[in-house]
Amino acid sequence: MDFARSDAPGGIEVPLALKILIAGGFGAGKTTMVGALSEIPTLSTEEVLSDVGIGIDDVSSTDRKETTTVAMDFGRITLQDDLVVYLFGTPGQDRFWFLWDELASGALGAVVLADTRRLTDCFPSIDYFERQGTPFIVAVNCFHNEQTHGVGDIAAALDLDPGVPVVLVDARDRRSSRDALVRLVQHVLRLTAPEAAVR
Repeated sequence: MDFARSDAPGGIEVPLALKILIAGGFGAGKTTMVGALSEIPTLSTEEVLSDVGIGIDDVSSTDRKETTTVAMDFGRITLQDDLVVYLFGTPGQDRFWFLWDELASGALGAVVLADTRRLTDCFPSIDYFERQGTPFIVAVNCFHNEQTHGVGDIAAALDLDPGVPVVLVDARDRRSSRDALVRLVQHVLRLTAPEAAVR
């Protein structure tokens, strides 16, 4: 991402801003992760699921899901006075994908949340970021603290390119979600400056 610290009109210093996307299928935990990470109340475009979505939105494995994101979720993390991370949660249903190009513009990278109960739901996100050349990791959301598949098996099932990290995460937990963001940044650094790889 090319946001750089600079002097704005009037001599105001603008902080370095990084943009990270939280993507994945319907009900994978994107809104939850943005909410767990954000230091501010999240801007959320949640709407109540209605009869219009019957037969379109599969809620069979989503633990009483009653709302859905129709545009984006937005949160912020201030790392230092001059360094801010902006989080954008993408909508999961394909009827809202027309928003993705705007949301993805200028992003450092993406965390693709996967739900092993509906693993194929994250394929569109993976395909999108591969086509765009946007670095991403896959974060497997461990619902109810259960994980029955190893990361190697999940990477193979998703047919990921070698080197794409797969991590386990609890999207409800701030520390776990933060660790996923750290892993994404490490992955981006490895891709952009292999000689200065973060270990």
